[in-house]
Amino acid sequence: MGGGSGPKRGLFDDLAGMAGGAFSVLAGARAEAEAMGRAQVEAMVQRLELVRREDLDAALEVARRAREQAEALEVRVAALEAKLAQAAPAADASIDPGQSVDGG
Repeated sequence: MGGGSGPKRGLFDDLAGMAGGAFSVLAGARAEAEAMGRAQVEAMVQRLELVRREDLDAALEVARRAREQAEALEVRVAALEAKLAQAAPAADASIDPGQSVDGG
């Protein structure tokens, strides 16, 4: 009575082995397709001269810092110009009108 289950078990083992092999082939094909897709996208990015998000974020950060430094320098220049404007009338007042600037 138990002899009838032998060939069925062998058939199921064979089917399971074939299915497992098919899955590994499909997984390999999927990985290869993804790699090819990535390569195609990378080539298109190079042709279109697009940048990666990380590169764009880094460039934006550099630009932000440069803008902040420029604004700080504008404030310093304005303060120095104000000091210079205040010092100029005092220096002009200390010079005798009959005396030349070069001392002669």
